[in-house]
Amino acid sequence: MGTEILNIIFKRRSIRKYTEQKVPREVLIDLLKAAMAAPTACNNQPWEFVAVDDEGVMDQLRAGLQHGKYNAPAAIIVCHNPKIGKNPACDQFWVQDCSAAIENIFIAAAGMGLGTVWLGVYPKPDTVETVRGIVGLPEEVTPLAVLYVGYPAEQKEPRTQYEERRVHWNRYS
Repeated sequence: MGTEILNIIFKRRSIRKYTEQKVPREVLIDLLKAAMAAPTACNNQPWEFVAVDDEGVMDQLRAGLQHGKYNAPAAIIVCHNPKIGKNPACDQFWVQDCSAAIENIFIAAAGMGLGTVWLGVYPKPDTVETVRGIVGLPEEVTPLAVLYVGYPAEQKEPRTQYEERRVHWNRYS
């Protein structure tokens, strides 16, 4: 029991080469549903997402992001908006909350046969401003990451990176 989900988690790898096949909007919506199923501190849900399936905007992201030259046909930009959280007392955990949403996207994508790669944005001010400018984010909305999404043109073996020496039982030793 549970081996199916473990296999999907181990299958999730950073993919940097994609086919030309477009990702249907319905598939992107499913990934966004998975993102919004993630846990958040105090159920704050401080996130917003910019789903990109326009080739012109993708070209701008590829040109503007130092490590974003990959040929993915779509992207999801995961953002923090402090004005929409359901429990502002827990807003200081926004990075963790948005990161949980990212991981849900990655696991769902891997299970759907899609490839993804995480392009870090925050806390690099220049990169934050680049992404903000490309997709028109207001000043109070901070992009945490750009996730490229597409059908993989490369295959990577499933893996775990488990290292026993990094595990401490009951007390740090």
